[in-house]
Amino acid sequence: MNRTTDSTAIEDAPRRRSRPRIHRAWIVAAVTFVTIIGGAAFNSLPGLLIDPLHSWFGWSRGEIGLAVSLDMALYGLTAPFAAALMDRFGIRRVVVVALAAVATGALASVWMTASWQLMLYWGLLVGLGTGSMAMAFSATVTNRWFVARRGLVTGILTAAGASGQLVFLPLCAWIVDRHGWQPASVTVALAALVVIPFVWLLMRDHPADVGLAPYGGAYVEKPAPATGAAARTVRVLFDAARTGPFWLLAGSFAICGASTNGLVRTHFVPSAHDHGMEITAAASLLAVIGVFDIIGTVFSGWLTDRFDARRLLALYYALRGVSLLFLPMLMGPAVHPPMVFFIIFYGLDWVATVPPTLALCREQYGEDSAIVFGWVLASHQVGAAPVAFLGAVARDATGSYDVVWYASGALCAMAALMALMIRRARAGGPEPAV
Repeated sequence: MNRTTDSTAIEDAPRRRSRPRIHRAWIVAAVTFVTIIGGAAFNSLPGLLIDPLHSWFGWSRGEIGLAVSLDMALYGLTAPFAAALMDRFGIRRVVVVALAAVATGALASVWMTASWQLMLYWGLLVGLGTGSMAMAFSATVTNRWFVARRGLVTGILTAAGASGQLVFLPLCAWIVDRHGWQPASVTVALAALVVIPFVWLLMRDHPADVGLAPYGGAYVEKPAPATGAAARTVRVLFDAARTGPFWLLAGSFAICGASTNGLVRTHFVPSAHDHGMEITAAASLLAVIGVFDIIGTVFSGWLTDRFDARRLLALYYALRGVSLLFLPMLMGPAVHPPMVFFIIFYGLDWVATVPPTLALCREQYGEDSAIVFGWVLASHQVGAAPVAFLGAVARDATGSYDVVWYASGALCAMAALMALMIRRARAGGPEPAV
């Protein structure tokens, strides 16, 4: 009996020693984090380049804003199809192609001479590339590799976009100020290219590829590649569109996009510059938003694991709306303490909405949640796109961004009400739309 026990212990010993101390899921999450930083670098440029492109080519801010609008719309509309393509062809392949598209668009824009080329390179190529690495990418990785700590991991991966902003905004602002806009585009292209080897060597599509269970869960076999990715994406949209929670989630997230990417990311720097602030100073403030965005998003993920996601969403939108109503009064040539307070406050709230929104998608739509979230993310960018364009048109027409700030604050109040209207999912699924 003792001999058998000793033999079993000896046989089990190598397996115990070979077990990794860090679960592979955290390595995949780290690669995902870096990838999103590389892909999101280009999103730091629009607000910095509106004035330089206007001066360099003589294009109106509306023309430039239209290209930014196309980029944001494609970013959102690509996301749900990218999630389905990842199910069909694997995460690695889709992300590598997406990074190559971002690098190509960024490099090609250096040689553009007409506004339609800005639409093609900046709007189309970069929009498709960054959309394939959008939050649906994070949702796919989180759903496959994690059972425990999903809210926390969602917050960390969501913060990757803000981390890219933190790294690239001050750098690109300095490059634009000292050397012009072309070297800034080249810098972003190189950032996307550098990430490709990390994705190819370290990313894995499924825990079963390396013989592991998801973090905090039981081992499951890797499913066969899904066929009809586009058809499935559209089918999931039609199924979700027949339920009330989808429209409430999509509508509130559209307002989220309008009040962040469409408004602040695109127009904060030129608006501050209108009030006499140096571009580098305004870009640094936007980068500081990224610092507190990381803190706020990770903390929001922690809260989402513990509290009602609906109430969290309502609180986030209400606080954001109040802060935007005060922003026009804080603009000036110098950075004063009230502006610093706004930056901190707004930064904590920037994309804190993502973890509870994703949690509600998961609660309502189960296995299809990543694709549903992709469509909800599409609404985020579709909401951002018209504001990126109309904000520029409002500036051309009135010489000020004030009316856009006030309108966005009012929309955030509407989003808070929509979040409170979402009902908990029943055992049979979400309720159909009325």
